Amino acid sequence: MELDELRQGINELDQAIMEAFTKRMELCRQVAVYKQAHGMQIFQTEREKEILSRIRSDAPDGLEGSSSLLFQTIMDISKYLQYRELHKDTKPYTFKPLHISKDSSVACQGTAGANSETAARQIFGQDCDPVFLPTFADVFEAVQCGKVEFGIIPVQNSTAGSVVQAYDLMNQYNFYITRTTIVEITNCLAVRPGTRLEDVRNVYSHPQALSQCSQFLVKNNLEPCSYTNTATAAEFVSRSEEPIAAICSEPCAELHGLKILADHISDYVPNNTRFFCISKDLLLSEDADQISVMLKLPHEEGSLHRLLSKFVIGGMNLLKLESRPIRNGSFEVMFYLDFSGNIHDPSVSALLSDLSENLEYFKFLGNYGED
Repeated sequence: MELDELRQGINELDQAIMEAFTKRMELCRQVAVYKQAHGMQIFQTEREKEILSRIRSDAPDGLEGSSSLLFQTIMDISKYLQYRELHKDTKPYTFKPLHISKDSSVACQGTAGANSETAARQIFGQDCDPVFLPTFADVFEAVQCGKVEFGIIPVQNSTAGSVVQAYDLMNQYNFYITRTTIVEITNCLAVRPGTRLEDVRNVYSHPQALSQCSQFLVKNNLEPCSYTNTATAAEFVSRSEEPIAAICSEPCAELHGLKILADHISDYVPNNTRFFCISKDLLLSEDADQISVMLKLPHEEGSLHRLLSKFVIGGMNLLKLESRPIRNGSFEVMFYLDFSGNIHDPSVSALLSDLSENLEYFKFLGNYGED
């Protein structure tokens, strides 16, 4: 056969496949409606496993895995469309409108001059007067217990990546993300007046800031020393009699009376950090267009592929995928996902219902907009 004839044959088969696929999806929708009307179990995991087992055994040699993947994907699409049909009139979450005010009580980690303070003021206005707490865990705790209305947590840097401590704590506290903002980080090397660069050996800052300025530290033969926060590191240096330095923002250095020996020392410029604003209640703004969830997947072949396929089926853009160890000795991981969408969208509602009903562990973290 000539190439044009082969391509024509493929086109005809593609058309037949599309017609059969469309017919199958409609039949599956009718099955779900029938089962719902008669009080029957909608999704039957064992039947799904039986079908896939039969498909693999009936497949030609060399196509077992491909055939199983094809029909697994078809069934996943079918389930998603069924969820969208069954949940088209349901509201998966109860929320309150988000009200931003300079009088809102806000908690940040660190001390005055911290980048979290800048993030708070970008969201709540320049008159915002945040409460400073020693650790990220203290911020989560204050929000969960209702001691403050909102908390500010750094979650990702454009140079150093995710703030892993923040993601680890998300699994331990109950909260919702209500807003996100991005702060440009202008790292500088700051010392007490009179201290010379050649006298400095140890440089204190948050591990993220040290990572962001690693090239500068290596070039100048400086030893990075981890500290809880860039602002608290600057405060520590301002009180020390030793010839040490801090990596912090320029306004923070000025606030603590430090001399700037070098500015804009980040490995890459611009250098931005993303912050979450969290609350105890689910609060929704009118411009909410991002969603965050956390979940655990079963140790089964193709489980991550199936999860990611759901976003393609629903037409949602996956913005971030983060994994962190659960730390129970099992080598299992918790996944954190950010994706585009709004909970009022039936496609999003169907996806969230699917995940919450079919995963061992699922937690909805919020639907929010960005300042």
